[in-house]
Amino acid sequence: MTVPRILAVDQGTSGTTSLVVGADGVVAGRGYAEVPVRYPRDGWVEQDPEDLWRSVLVAARAALDAAGDPAPVAVGITNQRETAVLFERDGLAPVAPAIVWQCRRSAALCAAHRERGEEDAVRARTGLLLDPYFTATKLEWLFAEQPGLRYRAERGRLCGGTVDTWLIARMSGGSALVTDAGNASRTLLYDLASGTFGDDLCETFGVPAALLAEIRPSAGRVAFTEPSEFLGLRLPISGIAGDQQAALFGQACLQPGMSKNTYGTGSFVVVNAGTSLPGPVDGLLRTVAWRLGGADTFALEGSIFVTGAGITWLRDGLGLISAADEAGPLFDSVPDSNGCLFIPALSGLGAPYWDPAARGALVGLSAGVSRAHVVRAVVEAMAYRTRDVIEAIEAGSDIDLRELRVDGGASVMDGLCQFQADLLALPVTRAASVDSTAVGAAMLAAVGEGLVEAPGGVAAAYRAGRTFEPAQPGERPQAPYAAWLQAVARVRGQL
Repeated sequence: MTVPRILAVDQGTSGTTSLVVGADGVVAGRGYAEVPVRYPRDGWVEQDPEDLWRSVLVAARAALDAAGDPAPVAVGITNQRETAVLFERDGLAPVAPAIVWQCRRSAALCAAHRERGEEDAVRARTGLLLDPYFTATKLEWLFAEQPGLRYRAERGRLCGGTVDTWLIARMSGGSALVTDAGNASRTLLYDLASGTFGDDLCETFGVPAALLAEIRPSAGRVAFTEPSEFLGLRLPISGIAGDQQAALFGQACLQPGMSKNTYGTGSFVVVNAGTSLPGPVDGLLRTVAWRLGGADTFALEGSIFVTGAGITWLRDGLGLISAADEAGPLFDSVPDSNGCLFIPALSGLGAPYWDPAARGALVGLSAGVSRAHVVRAVVEAMAYRTRDVIEAIEAGSDIDLRELRVDGGASVMDGLCQFQADLLALPVTRAASVDSTAVGAAMLAAVGEGLVEAPGGVAAAYRAGRTFEPAQPGERPQAPYAAWLQAVARVRGQL
């Protein structure tokens, strides 16, 4: 019997990955296309929405060619979250650059909202913090800079929001202007309790409600692809999720307390919190994981801004490596970092600190520190930042983590996975495919098409790779982590 296949599109910050995935979770084909990123000023990060779309076409074509027959029966989409895209409803032309989730240009607007005493109410409603990371203040900045855009948005001429809305609009030839609850919950405009965009939240951030897309479930048909726009294919678009929600689904973290970390451009520790809205946890975000059958599943999340971006900095900024895949062997070539610590605050510090003013640092340098030690320190920082978030989860909730499932490009490094397991004193299980985000989009589409049931069928399709056992189960090493915390305090001006 032929297993039905799904075409999954994972539009990320650095590039787009596309997979052809069977409903049984087996990957049949893969494609990838890089996406240019622009840094026009210090702290500013933007992309051309048309580049995002072109990368989708290139990656999807490559995945389809690699997979061969049979053809897929549906499409699942996952995307970099929070990135703000603004385009015309009639004709779909972008009217501004996409302001990327890493961009800090709206920091002054966030500070102004805090000064007006709005943060507590916003956090209670949205589960998020007043940080430039999220979509609303990016849109607010665009409207302040170009008042003509606000005029057009108020009159329903523009559509805007997150990248999923842009991609589905292009795929469908403009027939669908939609988002899912998970992506919507990353905008600062979504009320977690009501499950809708809040008119008063829109007013707070000066975002016209007429701009926003329709919120739809994460699984289920929302439109068909338009053959003239999307590779000659007419397929139902049946799965939508932000990248970290899709990875949680793809890692089959379907029960409360199950957790995953994706080591991508940044890292994102996400824990399934069940179908009841969790209470606030200091330093963490509350978000919608997915909406299935009319019910929202919630999650606690710690967002770490620099992971793979640190490797890119080693390559492009410092010239210490010529290719990203050199990092793993250099990590393994030395037993430790020789006292060197890297604080990856290249775009401020995310969870649990949320300090946009923090700046990165290499500390503990001595004449004995080599290139390999510096590279190892950058990789070790991925694990230390993950522990920061895990400790915040455990301190602020009754969640008892038993395992961390991992994926993402940096997770191919065995040394990182073992160091992470040792630092957390928890088993770390790496997925068989590091592309769990795209797999999750495929499985959501499979659920949406009735090919797989959730949670049982999704759990059955999950494919674990290798599990890294901690050197001392249940006993976390304290001395190196104490040194790490001291270094973090220094870059935050607390010592």
